[in-house]
Amino acid sequence: METGHHQNRRAFLGRTGGIVTACAVAGLTGSGGTKASPAPGKPAAAEAETRSLTDQHYLLTNVRLEEGFAYDGDVVTATRTALHSLEIKAGKFVALHAADAVLPAGVPTYRANGQLALPAMRDMHIHLDKTFYGGPWQAPLPRQGKTILDMIAREERLLPQLLPTSQQRAEALIALLHSKGTTVARSHCNIDPVSGLKSLEHLQRALENHRDDFSCEIVAFPQHGLLHSKVDGLMREAMSMGVAYVGGLDPTNVDGAMEKSLDAMFQIALDTGKGVDIHLHEASPAGVAAIGRMIETVEKNPALRGKVTISHAFALATLAPGALAETASRMAAQGMTIASSVPLGAMTMPLPQLSEKGVFVMTGTDSVYDHWSPFGRADMLEKANLYAQLYRGSDEFRLSRALAIATGGVLPLDDGGKRAWPKAGDGADFTLVPASCSAEAVARLPERSATFHRGRMVFGSVGTA
Repeated sequence: METGHHQNRRAFLGRTGGIVTACAVAGLTGSGGTKASPAPGKPAAAEAETRSLTDQHYLLTNVRLEEGFAYDGDVVTATRTALHSLEIKAGKFVALHAADAVLPAGVPTYRANGQLALPAMRDMHIHLDKTFYGGPWQAPLPRQGKTILDMIAREERLLPQLLPTSQQRAEALIALLHSKGTTVARSHCNIDPVSGLKSLEHLQRALENHRDDFSCEIVAFPQHGLLHSKVDGLMREAMSMGVAYVGGLDPTNVDGAMEKSLDAMFQIALDTGKGVDIHLHEASPAGVAAIGRMIETVEKNPALRGKVTISHAFALATLAPGALAETASRMAAQGMTIASSVPLGAMTMPLPQLSEKGVFVMTGTDSVYDHWSPFGRADMLEKANLYAQLYRGSDEFRLSRALAIATGGVLPLDDGGKRAWPKAGDGADFTLVPASCSAEAVARLPERSATFHRGRMVFGSVGTA
């Protein structure tokens, strides 16, 4: 849900995107001495547009792509862009044509109207299976003074009410993700004594209905504790149903036996050849001990290398710089990753420090709207904006780099200002926004005008030729 202020602000940005962009890109679009391209904007009301684009082979003209950085000495001051035509076939970019190039004849053609193409967003920590979204407004009950076990008990009473419509609500969330430019996700799915495997079955049906427009890995998540709720058998059954990751939850605070809980989680992964993605909210000392135990386990089991994600990992924010550097280096050596919601709080997560040591950092929505929180917007671009604000990334270069946390590391320009995306052969997964460059998009959060997954338009509209 949005406040009226946010609705008005976003509507204003959408209406004035062309004006803002015209000021931002004047003299910078194109290359060399070429004339500045027209400012991007949505199609005028009189122009024909389409909301259905399923051609296997087509051209999307008038697409704004980033060309390089503009410098004052060694300081990046702006981003140069130019208009191109993207040729898309069988879900991939097959060619990038200059704006004045002769285009292939007989190929269906659509227009992006000067809007900027950004890589598709990736929501790498979301709960699609249990949500209030898609139903009537329902604020969470007060959490003050409630432990995680209290919240679990509350959820045990709530799940039977949510299960009958969980598939439909999951599909509503997928539509929301599409509207925010997201086409790839990793969803945690409850495996618990109350819902059994029903939440998983419903989520899989929802994903099957969207197999052509949305890619999603599933984590079997023992929300009520792997040991506490005695779901080892159900977890193993879930692994046989196509789940990609074994989940876990706070092995000390919930299961009451850190080593036993982690060992049980990793044993399921080793026995089934799956990865691991654990919720770890615990701070020091329990959380630090758990992270150490997990690193040791991966170091001793090469089969787990590159297959373990720690979600949240708040304990890392409690480490002194030297201990953090050592821990991050060990994690990076084992290919362990972090999934963070980029939280606000008394302790700021050391996400840049982790990245500097080679730990791959992802972000995700976590809860969009459920009995835990009503505040999620499912907007990964907003996460990049928050990342930039938290870690002092207000300049052109750092704003553009912040986008990486929302796109799985895919950026239009590399650190040296050379185009890294899109290239011929890349999957045609992207979103169109009324912005002059990725730095502006991260800072100003324009609405997404269209979203594409494997070349298929899954949200929004484009102009027709």
